[in-house]
Amino acid sequence: MAKQVDKLSALKVKNLQKAGWYPDGKGLYLQVSNAGSKSWVYRYQVNGKEKRHGLGSLLAVSLVRARKAAEHCRQLRSEQIDPIEHKRKLELDKQLKVARAITFKECALAYIESHKAGWRNRKHESQWRNTLDTYAYPVIGHLSVQDIDTSLVMEVIEPIWFTKTETASRIRQRIENILDWAKVRGHRIGENPALWRGHLEKLLPKRTKVQKVKHHNAMPYTEIPDYFRSLRIIDTLAAKTLAFTILTASRTGEARGALKSEINKKEKLWNIPDDRMKSGRPHRVPLNTECLRILKEAENYQRDSFVFPALTKKKPISDAALLKLLKQTHPDLTVHGFRSTFRDWCAEMTAYPRELAESALAHTLKDQTEAAYQRGDMLEKRRKLMDAWSDYCLKGKQSSGVIAINRKIQS
Repeated sequence: MAKQVDKLSALKVKNLQKAGWYPDGKGLYLQVSNAGSKSWVYRYQVNGKEKRHGLGSLLAVSLVRARKAAEHCRQLRSEQIDPIEHKRKLELDKQLKVARAITFKECALAYIESHKAGWRNRKHESQWRNTLDTYAYPVIGHLSVQDIDTSLVMEVIEPIWFTKTETASRIRQRIENILDWAKVRGHRIGENPALWRGHLEKLLPKRTKVQKVKHHNAMPYTEIPDYFRSLRIIDTLAAKTLAFTILTASRTGEARGALKSEINKKEKLWNIPDDRMKSGRPHRVPLNTECLRILKEAENYQRDSFVFPALTKKKPISDAALLKLLKQTHPDLTVHGFRSTFRDWCAEMTAYPRELAESALAHTLKDQTEAAYQRGDMLEKRRKLMDAWSDYCLKGKQSSGVIAINRKIQS
C-alpha cells in the first residue's frame, strides 16, 4: 500500500496548536514548538542517521511552497545529494561571488581608513600606504581579495625577505591584517595565507636568522662628560636641544616636539602625553637644575608653542639639525644612541635597579606579571637617578677633551 501523502490541509495547519511533529508525507513535517511557533522541516536519513533540514517558518512559507521545497529535497536525495550540504554550498558560492567583486587594494584602502584614527601619527599611515603601493599593489592590488593565496603572498615578500627583511616582515603583517579584515567583513572566506606561525614560517627563514639586530651607534659613557660640557658651551638651539635630549634620556622626537604646555617648572616636571609616546602611554620626566637652565635659555628662541622651534613656524627643530651637530665630531653616532649610553651608565656606574632605568627610558616591561604589579612610575626614585646622570654629564669641566671637541666643531 502506498504511503499516504498530503495529510495536512491549510485549515488544519492553521488550527494546530499542540506542540509536536505533524507529517504531511514523504519526509515533510510541520513542527509546532512549545511557544506555539510553526515551521517546516524535511526529515531524511544519511547512512542510517536522521537529519533535519529546515524549510522556513509558516509565516514565510505556505503549505504549497513547503511541499515544493520538500519535493526538491527528495530530488536531491535521489541523486545522492544531501539537501543541507547542498544549501551550504549554494550559500558559499554566493559568498564567493560577493567576495570576488572587491579587490585587495580596495580592501586595503578601506582597512586604512577604518584604522587610521587609532594610529599615533600620520607617519604610521604614510608607511602603510607607501609600502603597499611599492610592494603589494603591483602584484596583488588588482586581484580579488578572495583569490589571494600563499603563492601570491610569497610573490610579494620573498624577493625582499633577504635584502629588506624588516620591510618584508611589516608588509606580511599588513597583508595578514587586511585579509583578516576582509574575512570579517564577508569579502573573503578560508584561512589567511599571510599567517606566519604554522604557515609561512615553514617556507621562509626566521627574520632573526637573516637580519642581524642593528643597534644605534652609541657614545661610550666615559666620553659623555667631555662631550656634554662641549655642547653647553655652544650657543645654538640645536646644541641646547641635544643637551636636553641627553639629560632626559628621551627619544629624539619626544624632545624636539616638546611643547611649552607640557613643562611644569614649579613641579620640575615634563609631562609627555600618550599621543607623543611610542608606548602610547603618558610619561612624566623629572627635570633637574641643568634641564631647567636649558629650558630658560631656549626661551630666547621660542616663537610658538614648541620649546625648541624650527625657523619655520609651527614646527619643531628638525632631527637633521641635531644629527648634523653630532656628526661634526662623531660621524658614526646617532642621536638615539644616547639612550643606550644612559642605559650602559646605569648598569656600569650605579646601583640603581634595572626596572628604574627601564622606567626612565619609558620602556614597557615585557614581563606582564611584573608590569601588572608595577602600576606607578617611580617618579621620585627616577628624579634621584636623573640628578645623578646630570651630575655625571657635568663632570667634564673645561678639560682638555672639552677644548678639543669645541675646536673640532669650530674648524
